[in-house]
Amino acid sequence: MDENDILTRIHALVDEEHKLRDSSEHTDDTRARMSKLEADLDQCWDLLRQRRAKRQYGEDPEEAEARPEPQVESYLQ
Repeated sequence: MDENDILTRIHALVDEEHKLRDSSEHTDDTRARMSKLEADLDQCWDLLRQRRAKRQYGEDPEEAEARPEPQVESYLQ
């Protein structure tokens, strides 16, 4: 997955998140989906940052890998 693919995925996840937030229906399923979207977004942003850092330091960005959700979710913001 290259940076354009990651950014496309991020935009799609953000669009879905906005639609869910704007809806008047906030069920348990909606809240669960929102949590999943937030975790997926965190993973995508992390992968994008990894790729950019590798490129900046002369490493191969293709070596960047998505980190597990628990690891990414435990980062301090």
